[in-house]
Amino acid sequence: MLNLSPNLLISRILTLIIALTIHEFSHAFVADRFGDTTARSAGRLTLNPLKHLDVFGSLMLLMVGFGWAKPVPVNPYALRKHSDSAFMWVSLAGPASNLMLAILAGVLLRLRIFPFVASSGFLPSPAEFLYTFLTINLLLMLFNMIPLAPLDGEKVASFLVPERFRQGFARVQQYGPLLLMVLLFVLPMAGIDLIGWVMNPALNQLQKFILGVG
Repeated sequence: MLNLSPNLLISRILTLIIALTIHEFSHAFVADRFGDTTARSAGRLTLNPLKHLDVFGSLMLLMVGFGWAKPVPVNPYALRKHSDSAFMWVSLAGPASNLMLAILAGVLLRLRIFPFVASSGFLPSPAEFLYTFLTINLLLMLFNMIPLAPLDGEKVASFLVPERFRQGFARVQQYGPLLLMVLLFVLPMAGIDLIGWVMNPALNQLQKFILGVG
């Protein structure tokens, strides 16, 4: 974070506030629509960033471009009263919101409302901010769709994985947080960035598609 230019740091802070807040609000909103009022009772059905942001997850986003917020409390049993797939849709709502935000930024960039010029001052130019906003939202979407607990991708995969593999998948998820820490911190110290190897090609292709490049 210390090596970030002021305009990039400001872009990331603004993106952090908007993207993570809407991500968590989307979880709460969809859960509430499915009849689970747990998030509403906890004061999480709100667009107030102070209710959603996590200190360490926010620092991760500022430093490396992806992170997390405080998980929205969800009662799966209240959801299942309405639909077996409800927990999957609640989990998918957060990453989907980041994808929608990235597409919105991409549309504004493709319309060329703002000139593609680099900032010459402390603040980012509108185009610089939109590009950072697009990139980080795509990273948040991709990161959260990793099928390891406690990320959203684990809940989505748990519903989609064929029945005969679910017991084995559940056993792996017992070690999900540990595996995630190994992927995020231990392996990169050894020069092995498995998450980057997977996410960066996907990120590049999504950027090109949304921006209409290539």
